[in-house]
Amino acid sequence: MQLSELEILHVLALELNMRKAAERLFVSQPALSQRLQTIESQWGTKIFIRSQKGLTLTPAGEKIIEYVNDSLKREEKVKEEIRSMSHEVHGTLKLAVASIIGQYWLPNVLKKYVSLYPNVNISLITGWTSEIIRHLHEESIHIGIVRGNPDWRGEKRHLFSDRLYLVDTSLSSIEELGETNKPFIQFKSHSTYYQEIQDWWHEHFKTAPKKTIIVDQIETCKQMALNGIGYAILPSVSLRSEDEFFKIPLSTKNSSDMERDTWLVHHGTASELNQVKAFLELVDEFPINKV
Repeated sequence: MQLSELEILHVLALELNMRKAAERLFVSQPALSQRLQTIESQWGTKIFIRSQKGLTLTPAGEKIIEYVNDSLKREEKVKEEIRSMSHEVHGTLKLAVASIIGQYWLPNVLKKYVSLYPNVNISLITGWTSEIIRHLHEESIHIGIVRGNPDWRGEKRHLFSDRLYLVDTSLSSIEELGETNKPFIQFKSHSTYYQEIQDWWHEHFKTAPKKTIIVDQIETCKQMALNGIGYAILPSVSLRSEDEFFKIPLSTKNSSDMERDTWLVHHGTASELNQVKAFLELVDEFPINKV
């Protein structure tokens, strides 16, 4: 039934009089009588018995009015909750982030977010930039956080740039790379990141690394470097000041810093949601760690 029909039955049950009910609903008595006939036809039963003294509920009508009153109470409760939600932050925040962001940067952001907004549920996906952009196109997430420079025509905010570092327990200069027999430990990454490292290497050295170890996760790569197994090139977002290895910043031949950008992307309409707006306001409080 439509909401207007609920209201009609509710008023009729209160007044038990067609004339008074019509006046209260601001409709004519014949029009109200016609609407009641239609409603009773939809239910397939008589709801009211009409007499000169007014209206009387049938047994079936009593059941129907119970349903009507319960429905109107639930509707009012939902309206009250919606009114309160306009001032408070509720709902579900749907995020998709680059794996490295989900591992190193995002936990501190979400820790504060959930403490400030305990009524918000968090849905989090990690993956490649291409996957995150696909989720945005499918509108299955509110916000994406990606690495590199994404091809995105919606809202796009630069969060930070983190510098790339050569890390090793014994190598303390770039020049030593050409002489060492230690393996170059690499983690599987987006093709653009891999290409940037390859370009940097060939800009500085004539030959490829003597040995290479490929691992799935950046944290595995970092731990192997910390344990002296080999050297690695890692972004500063993954590094901590207490990490016990040399950290040598990378630069191109023209002395430009080697950096990796992180972007926040979303559809503009997403920021109209309170839980999304709150997250967008919070992220600027969390720059990357200094190493």
